[in-house]
Amino acid sequence: MAEEQQAAGANGAENPQTFRIHKVYTKDVSFESPSTPALFVKQNEWKPEVNLQLNSESRQINGDVYETVLTVTVTVKSADQTAYLVEVKQAGLFQLQGFDEKNRGGLLGSYCPNILFPFAREVVSDLVVKGGFPQLLLEPINFDALYAQHLQKAKAAAEQSTETPQ
Repeated sequence: MAEEQQAAGANGAENPQTFRIHKVYTKDVSFESPSTPALFVKQNEWKPEVNLQLNSESRQINGDVYETVLTVTVTVKSADQTAYLVEVKQAGLFQLQGFDEKNRGGLLGSYCPNILFPFAREVVSDLVVKGGFPQLLLEPINFDALYAQHLQKAKAAAEQSTETPQ
């Protein structure tokens, strides 16, 4: 389950880079179905509208160990009624040793959420079925593209804040 990479340092010596998954766990979970049981009676009118929201946060825990938390929030409506709301905070502890700030940011902002998403997707699917609704399978997410968008927005915001009014 661990991946290790070696990279040459600026002085030509070996600079070991290590990425390890220490633990993957569900940090918080919530399921609400405010329109049941009335919605179950009208099951033939099931036309779900799915709204998916994602967020990830990372923080240093100890030395080279970081926690990344991926929050997946799914709201499903049918006939203008909220059928259910699922929120999962899937977390992991990752060791990132020997990475510079830029590469560490990419690992924590993209690679780690990519690792966590299948676990969160499974929790969402299980909760939805246990709530009495048809299975919901979330589509794969391109966290690399989302992270690149995040960096572009941060860069634009930084440039905008440094502009002086004329």
